[in-house]
Amino acid sequence: MIGSYEASYQQFGDDCEDTPPQESGVLIHVVPELGKAEKWAHMVDLDAFFTRVYQYHQRHGFKCMAVQEVFEVFQFVFVVVFTIGLLKCVDYSILFRDKAVNGTKTKVTIADAILPSDECIANLEVFEWTVLTVGLLVLMLRVVKTTYNLYKYHDVRNFYNTALNIKDSDLENVTWHEVQKRLLDVQKEQLICIHKTELTELDIYHRILRFKNYMVAMINKSLIPPKFHLPLVGEVIYFSHGFKFNLEMILYWGPSSPFQESFRLKDDYKKIAKRKELAAHLSRHISYVAIGNFLLCPLILLWQILYAFFNYAEVVKREPSTLGARCWSLYAKYYLRHFNELDHELNARLNRAYRPASKYMSIFTSPLMTIIAKNIVFIAGALLAVLLSLSVYDEDVLTVEHVLTMITALGALIAIFRVLIPDENLVWWPEHLMNSVLAHVHYLPSHWRGNAHTQTVRNEFTHLFQYKATFLLMEVLSPIVTPVLLLTHVRPRALEFVDFFRSFTVEVGAVGDVCSFAQMDIRSHGNPDWNPGPSRPTTDQYTQVTENDIESSHFHCLFAEEGKTELSLIHFTYTNPEWSPPAPSGGFVSNVKEEAKKILQQDPMLFSSSTGGNGLSTFAPPMALIESILQSQLLNRSVHTNVSRNEGPVYDRNYLHHGEGLTPSLGASVFGADQTPADPNETTAMDMSVNALFLHHAHQRGVERRGGVRQASGPSNIAGGERLPLLGSPSRLS
Repeated sequence: MIGSYEASYQQFGDDCEDTPPQESGVLIHVVPELGKAEKWAHMVDLDAFFTRVYQYHQRHGFKCMAVQEVFEVFQFVFVVVFTIGLLKCVDYSILFRDKAVNGTKTKVTIADAILPSDECIANLEVFEWTVLTVGLLVLMLRVVKTTYNLYKYHDVRNFYNTALNIKDSDLENVTWHEVQKRLLDVQKEQLICIHKTELTELDIYHRILRFKNYMVAMINKSLIPPKFHLPLVGEVIYFSHGFKFNLEMILYWGPSSPFQESFRLKDDYKKIAKRKELAAHLSRHISYVAIGNFLLCPLILLWQILYAFFNYAEVVKREPSTLGARCWSLYAKYYLRHFNELDHELNARLNRAYRPASKYMSIFTSPLMTIIAKNIVFIAGALLAVLLSLSVYDEDVLTVEHVLTMITALGALIAIFRVLIPDENLVWWPEHLMNSVLAHVHYLPSHWRGNAHTQTVRNEFTHLFQYKATFLLMEVLSPIVTPVLLLTHVRPRALEFVDFFRSFTVEVGAVGDVCSFAQMDIRSHGNPDWNPGPSRPTTDQYTQVTENDIESSHFHCLFAEEGKTELSLIHFTYTNPEWSPPAPSGGFVSNVKEEAKKILQQDPMLFSSSTGGNGLSTFAPPMALIESILQSQLLNRSVHTNVSRNEGPVYDRNYLHHGEGLTPSLGASVFGADQTPADPNETTAMDMSVNALFLHHAHQRGVERRGGVRQASGPSNIAGGERLPLLGSPSRLS
């Protein structure tokens, strides 16, 4: 319940009677006054408008966006035409000199191997004509979409230049926070949203992230993605872009989705009595989508293979170790995402966590694999050295058949197996590295607590931090796997999706229907175990599910798992310090910040040496922890290549704006005003990291004081059933 529209905050799920449509959800633009009317003032879909305003800022303005859109269309045409040409328009017998050109053995040129256009067309068969026909249809759709996007973004450029008074040349030097602030000022002057005079930062985030917040909540409640066990591989969490696209089409914008408009959930989904009927309808719709995926599978699979080949072949040839590098998985980008966190804010956090995550994965080595890799590298290196020496002595060696191929293959083999040879200078400190990762990503499975040194945790961490080769394989296989998962995993859970939307949807005035978790309301979705204050509310002061809900829903607890509500709330206050949360949530934020500051200043023995249950002793005083966090941020300064990627406002490095006043930042309080980071981005990130670690520690201490382990209210997101923070003991903050 936020500010002036507190009365419009309504929890759905208990109403079994027929009710008329909610007229308050209709959101339109009006022309504010004569002489100021612009095309954007007449737009109906505020979700799309605010999303375009954000994308316009993040994608560097109209020129960059237009060039990118046009090149994407050209890239599609190039892949289709170039592939057909390689298959049907090249005489490879001439190219490989298996036959003479014009009866002679003269030098062969590329033009000699290319067939005439009429002969090339005559070679086309049914499959090629099918590919070209489908490609032409897709091309027409993409041209229409590109034209429409450019038209809309041209309007957004006018909005930036006229209403926000920001030129494209200034975008790199303007933060999203500043754009948002000016957008809120324009609302006061021109009344972009007719249902509310003054919008808040949370209103804008709700509109931009409406469906992403639902997706984050579904992953938090373990509704998606599917998890299964493969022989010789182990547990697999499958979440590809193709699978995500189909989920979004089914649930959000498809013809039979639960949303009748981008901002309104269908009324039937708000009634318990309709749940089984809606589940049956949704189940049929999922089946139709799965069948459509099966029919289109050959063409989509062909496209995925070709796109991956053209995109990565040169990179792999130049640097084969690229496939052995790691990246954050798509699943990680939703599992680790806060509610109401924009893309650039999430990417900045994950980029800061990349180095400690890479170091953590690197310290795990297999002695057997190391021995094998060293010997393969030795043998391949010897062969490569001989071939290179011979080619230097006489370059005619390179003309021998397959010599260049052998040189390339041996170089790739050496690069791949060198990745498996550990660095002799690596230090075995898994708990410290895991906590460094936690400081930036803020969420990790609780059963990893005290077990960061085990192979089990390392294997589960690969679900979040996977090889690029694994990422490519999942994407390439997506056309095959997606329809299977739609039928075997998504379709049987249709009733759970219906219950989810009913249980976790609220109507917010001037915004429409949003995921209730995205309100970050401590009373509705906060977990009392994550409230560290001396006046911590008891469980019965929080919203509880009713007996009817338990009987008719798959979700038996309204708490967000792993402190998602609490950490999201704190993060949002750091990135939007002018936003004023409602009383209960505001009190929680103030309490956490004050307690973290007090403990770090007054209790230097809080993180004293101790031995965890695994017998490993660690030590890291608070200064060492914060300095480690700061060092990690300094190593990742490439994240802040321009001001537009800033996660919050640019303010004085020693102070945080809060409301109308100024309060010292946590970094200034701990380090002193002369020792805080020079970059305000680093100050904000460091303060959030320290608060996140403190909240995990406070939660752990609270559970220990109550004398045991609190079991999870829902299924685990990765594995295991417990829901505790990573910090196994005070010394785990190392």
